[in-house]
Amino acid sequence: MHARSTTIEADPDNLDAGIAFTRDEVMPAIQQIDGCIGLSMLTDRESGRCIVTTSWADADAMRAATEDVHPIRLMQALGAQGLDIQEWEIAVLHRERPAGDGAGAQVTWARIPPNHLNELLDAYRHNLMPRLQELMGFDSLSMLVDRRTGRTVSVTAFETRDALALVRKQAKHLPEQFAQAMGARITDIAEMDLAVAHLRVPETV
Repeated sequence: MHARSTTIEADPDNLDAGIAFTRDEVMPAIQQIDGCIGLSMLTDRESGRCIVTTSWADADAMRAATEDVHPIRLMQALGAQGLDIQEWEIAVLHRERPAGDGAGAQVTWARIPPNHLNELLDAYRHNLMPRLQELMGFDSLSMLVDRRTGRTVSVTAFETRDALALVRKQAKHLPEQFAQAMGARITDIAEMDLAVAHLRVPETV
């Protein structure tokens, strides 16, 4: 399974309009495209950063749908000037429960030499994932990878932003400790709202 993420630096005052556009316009349209299996939207109300991710049954379906998130119209709705589009393989996905309204997420971007990526994924499944699942309020986690460059992004979702705040130190420390042990370099960590959660990817673990 694969995913395309579109990151937009939006005007924070336009976030509600952008969320509504994504939910009411983008999502119904994309669900009609062959091979599409869902959409999610992460937002940061302080910085205005938004990440819209579409999921696909395979790479061919993803690349055939080049206009899947209507990026120009979405940028207009969000009052944004630029965007960054990335393609990923969905390597790990596990849900304890579906995310509800008010869910929060910690997003961690990292890099590792591509030839060490399989080792990283095995360790993520067997070492880090069980520890994240023990955190209070845990909902789900996912790990997306770019095998060509060694880039990774992991998302750990919690019932609410308040639940995430209560375990913030552990939620941040565990991936940092894991990355150091695996020889990976964390490039960014963010706390975001899970504004739209319809990434209907099947379990991989």
